[in-house]
Amino acid sequence: MQLRCVIVDDDERFLDIARTSLERDGVIVAGVTDSRAAAVQLVAALQPDVVLADIRLGVESGFDVARDLAANGHAGPIIMISSYAEADYADLIAEAPVAGFLPKTELSAAAISRVLGTA
Repeated sequence: MQLRCVIVDDDERFLDIARTSLERDGVIVAGVTDSRAAAVQLVAALQPDVVLADIRLGVESGFDVARDLAANGHAGPIIMISSYAEADYADLIAEAPVAGFLPKTELSAAAISRVLGTA
């Protein structure tokens, strides 16, 4: 079974690159969005296997997206992604309802599997 994901990021260029790269790796990118409210609606509608949420969404926060998804009953894992170092957000990542963190430069099907413990 192929992994289905939703990507939440406000950088349109990154979304294009991530979609192309992940789909080349065999991941189905079921949807992309750039905001907290749209992410909650999209994830509820698509029920992806994993959500990849950027930590910084303009004036919004990916951590708020993760909390909203958890509060709305999304049981699937959420992985925080960022171009910033994990150490910059280690405390927030540890406290958030997320499976882990991936740097954007390392985003791949194998990296997602490692975070999810399925590699």
